[in-house]
Amino acid sequence: MNDSVIKEPATPLSAEKSKAKTNVITEENNDAYTTVGQAFSEKAKMSMRDVDVFYGEKQAIYDVNLDIGTNEVVAMIGPSGCGKSTFLRCLNRMNDTIDTCKVTGKFLLEDQDINDKKMDVVPLRARVGMVFQKPNPFPKSIYDNVAYGARIHGLADRKSDLDDIVETSLQKAGLWNEVKDRLQQPGTSLSGGQQQRLCIARTIAVSPEVILMDEPCSALDPIATARIEELIDELSQNYTIAIVTHSMQQAARVSHRTAYFHLGKLIEVNETEKVFTNPDHDLTEAYITGRFG
Repeated sequence: MNDSVIKEPATPLSAEKSKAKTNVITEENNDAYTTVGQAFSEKAKMSMRDVDVFYGEKQAIYDVNLDIGTNEVVAMIGPSGCGKSTFLRCLNRMNDTIDTCKVTGKFLLEDQDINDKKMDVVPLRARVGMVFQKPNPFPKSIYDNVAYGARIHGLADRKSDLDDIVETSLQKAGLWNEVKDRLQQPGTSLSGGQQQRLCIARTIAVSPEVILMDEPCSALDPIATARIEELIDELSQNYTIAIVTHSMQQAARVSHRTAYFHLGKLIEVNETEKVFTNPDHDLTEAYITGRFG
């Protein structure tokens, strides 16, 4: 990782100063806060520069610069409405589906500009898959849920090839042993945690390079959450992962770097342990210690 600082780093405040500072955080003084820490990576899989996002005339993201490294897990945290999910959705152009949304800046997947007019979003979303907050299996069998992407992208010419993709994907998602004898049952018949792992299997069946996860455990019980977190760790051996989470404990458990967003700005990016033990920015410190958020 580079020792990257976008602008002059802030000096961590004492508890008294930090508390006083957070008492005057408003949208009006938002310009006072700029990114500090390690926003860039020497082995970037995705690179985002000068990103602004607008919903109509309202700006939701301000001048964000961030790299996500190859086989790295980056967690995005921050209060509700801070822009972390909006930013995540930019990474595979999900915001294209919102008529009032305007996205500016550069988004590179390795050396390819994902917003290039020649870039087809269908193969892009195969390369940069997404797992949503609420499990959303298709109204199809378990087998057909996983096989769906491979079929539409023409990844399997023979039934045996498709069978292999389904089995391998379910194994990677830690679900094969639980469903191998009922592949023709509806995906919706599974428990919530199993449905989320089915959605992850469906995502990895098309061999993505990047997996985006938008609060993938928020609807799950603690046992299912623990299984998904174990899975994230296993998947990071082969995939680059960006996860949005409201749980700071989850961010601490699963990620290599953590990015803290506040009022649409990326305040700090650092190694996860540093963010949670010795953050560079007073806003980060105030959030993780519960003084606001």
